[in-house]
Amino acid sequence: MDAGAVKRRAKELGADLVGIASAKMLNAFPPDPRWPQTPERISPYCRSVIVIAQRIPVGAFRCKTNTPVQYIDMLVLRRMDKIAYRLAEELEGLGHPSFVTAAQETDWSYKRASYGRLSTRHLGVEAGLGTLGLEVNILSPEFGPRIYLTGILTELELEADQPIREQVCIGESCSRCLHSCPADAVLHFDIDKRACATEAQEFGFSTILKFFDRVVDTLPEARAAMYRSRDVFGFWQGLLRVVGSFGDCPRCLAVCPVGNDYHAHLAELQKVIPEKTPEKVAIAKGFKEARARGDEISGLDAWNIRWVGPDGYKGIVSRQLQEFKKLQQERARLPAAAESAKDS
Repeated sequence: MDAGAVKRRAKELGADLVGIASAKMLNAFPPDPRWPQTPERISPYCRSVIVIAQRIPVGAFRCKTNTPVQYIDMLVLRRMDKIAYRLAEELEGLGHPSFVTAAQETDWSYKRASYGRLSTRHLGVEAGLGTLGLEVNILSPEFGPRIYLTGILTELELEADQPIREQVCIGESCSRCLHSCPADAVLHFDIDKRACATEAQEFGFSTILKFFDRVVDTLPEARAAMYRSRDVFGFWQGLLRVVGSFGDCPRCLAVCPVGNDYHAHLAELQKVIPEKTPEKVAIAKGFKEARARGDEISGLDAWNIRWVGPDGYKGIVSRQLQEFKKLQQERARLPAAAESAKDS
């Protein structure tokens, strides 16, 4: 199988997006050299990484609470893992040893589990599926940040896709992710992981540790009430369905204006951002001014600019919106033309 055949098969199996990254390039350019999330640390025989992405249906972002998004996330991840497994199985059946990485698993040895064995965001960029946004989610032109990704490591040498050089994220002049973040975790093409986790992992590992610290410090007669608390119910539900243990806060995903799914179903609903404050506006203005001055910005340094888009923002979202509007107009004309033909 060549690269074209592999990508066609991934789409047949149900992948929304698929690209291929060179293991050699991934080994040479880890996201953070201090904790190298590289294929060679997993398997020295890997030659290519097939990256597939599944979109998150936007209906869940139109709900009053985050709960539907949490459940949809689990379903999307299950579907993605099944597709990736099927593809890996077929490749191995053709004589090419292949396996799927765990998309949402982290390694304790990588900065106390704040990093996965591979960064799926960076895999997606190297495979030509998008670029990193202001909040360092990967943004695909098709679905913005409303996607999950996983990687299939294979010993088959495949032609790699070229990364997108144009910055998909509108950047500082947009800053909608910064405005909407309830934890104020969005930095300048960077993220405060600890702050983000307070909302994104309401019942995550850190929350569990803090809860049991409180249990230890609580008098025995008061512990019974703690064991029957909402926290314990959340932990149980997280173990059962991963609900609340990750991806608990969808705000930056919901407000991002990249992607036809946003234009079609979210633009009007997310037009106003309740979390927006004068302080956040001032931070965004400072980011924009810093970039205009050419200040040294860690998220845009000589190493990280590779994944943000070295050519900068050139209007990709604006062009995409115009194409979307044109398509909508053409679709609206079709019923009118059919009705006119019937009358005549």
